[in-house]
Amino acid sequence: MKEFYKNFCKEGFDDKGILNHFEFAHDDNFNFSYDVIDEIAKREPNRRALVWCNVEGDERQFTYGELSQYSNKAANLLLSQGVKKGDKVMIILKRHYQFWFIILALHKIGAIGIPGTNLLTGKDLEYRFEMASVKHVISTAYGEVTDHVEDAMKTYKAITSKIIVNGERDGWTSFDKELDSYSDEFERMPTKASDDMLLYFTSGTTGYPKMVVHDFSYPIAHIVTAKHWQNVAHDGLHLTISETGWAKSVWGKLYGQMLLGAAVFVYDFDRFVPADMLSVIEKYKVTSFCAPPTMYRFFIKEGLADYDLSNLKYSTIAGEALNPEVYNRWYEYTGLKLMEAFGQTETTVLVGNFTGMEPKPGSMGKPSPLYDVDIVDEDGNTVPAGEVGEIVIRTSSREQPGMFGGYYLNEELTNKMWHDGLYHTGDTAWYDEDGYYWYVGRTDDLIKASGYRIGPFEIESVLIEHPAVIECAVTGAPDPIRGQVVKATIVLAQGYTASDELAKEIQNHVKEATAPYKYPRIVEFVDELPKTISGKIRRVEIRGEDK
Repeated sequence: MKEFYKNFCKEGFDDKGILNHFEFAHDDNFNFSYDVIDEIAKREPNRRALVWCNVEGDERQFTYGELSQYSNKAANLLLSQGVKKGDKVMIILKRHYQFWFIILALHKIGAIGIPGTNLLTGKDLEYRFEMASVKHVISTAYGEVTDHVEDAMKTYKAITSKIIVNGERDGWTSFDKELDSYSDEFERMPTKASDDMLLYFTSGTTGYPKMVVHDFSYPIAHIVTAKHWQNVAHDGLHLTISETGWAKSVWGKLYGQMLLGAAVFVYDFDRFVPADMLSVIEKYKVTSFCAPPTMYRFFIKEGLADYDLSNLKYSTIAGEALNPEVYNRWYEYTGLKLMEAFGQTETTVLVGNFTGMEPKPGSMGKPSPLYDVDIVDEDGNTVPAGEVGEIVIRTSSREQPGMFGGYYLNEELTNKMWHDGLYHTGDTAWYDEDGYYWYVGRTDDLIKASGYRIGPFEIESVLIEHPAVIECAVTGAPDPIRGQVVKATIVLAQGYTASDELAKEIQNHVKEATAPYKYPRIVEFVDELPKTISGKIRRVEIRGEDK
């Protein structure tokens, strides 16, 4: 199985063994469920594929043979409920192992899966149902999710089937109760690699969520994610912390890992408790791990001395820009260098610290060979080293392997973000003389104060090093003289109390650590920061409060 993934791609490497070329090599009817899961099941049916446990102590393990069989059963069940090729199916399953049966089953049918978080309200669901013309809903019984679905259905009348997991409810089909009554044989249904496969609602920091659709070739791009960034071993156990409602879940819990024949680990929890997560990493001997910087920060505050993490061989970081202090502390405790990467729901890894590279703490790394990535000015010209510009992808068409083809049913937005041969990410960065990229912020988050262009992340990186700061957001606030001044909105760590003296101390901390013009002239302490449903800080809301 070690070389199985090579059936679907061609790779090239530089003289240091670092990936410098990647292209797709697949048949026109490539389908991850049939050509990866079922094929591995034929070759090595007892190969470990999925290790699952929950907070209550329940645990299940599944082989590739069992994933193949259960996805066949699930496909037959879904067909019986009227699910057809091209149907839109909302899946809200938290971190339940049934998600893997169902997503693979939808791929086999050729239906379009729409993963959603359990945090969605009735209003959120109604919007998504309407925008995507959803026909079927598969929901966890836990929490209030099914109540919210029912609320949305009072207005939206096009749902034709409702399936519930881990429970029962009147008017809903019980997935767990019905599954074993269906055959574990399933004849291959025709799909094309260019057919729509997944739809994500990506919640940006402004406006309503956008619809991003990926086709059946998309999983192949995640070979780069799993093998060349996360360094997943084909016989290893990989953990990416993500609920199944986010695109990060298929980045780290499905496609690339299983193309390598590896096993994924899933810890089914609601509230992140650092001690619990460290305990399961130790108990189940996780070998590679990926999480946002905030979680590493909590691990460090928890203390690592009481946990045996010796089986952990590789650790990666994404979702937020990495503060060098987190990098240094994690390395001090574990001997592992955090390998950062950057990407979007619309793509896979765009920039990363790939295996074999020496990371620079705080840098996103270098562009992936899967894309033609550049940093440009407002006219689309490449900026020189050290100058801030927007991260873009140079494209010859809108058929780019590993990328979406445009925002679903929104040609106006697609044309705004993708024109003149450039896809605009909306994120800014600069690159150094060695070609390493350094994140600055969203294009609309740049602060222009007294003629200076200031990126919020560089100040946030300094702020977070102060022991009183657990979380922060930096924005520009209007000023009649300077145009804008830097404002820091801060959530304090336990044991600290807001005061003018503490604000002054934090301001002096920034002055000492970076250029004086960058220090926050305004410091506000809050209980929590405004965020999108996906956890991104809504600086636009903070800026709105400043007007």
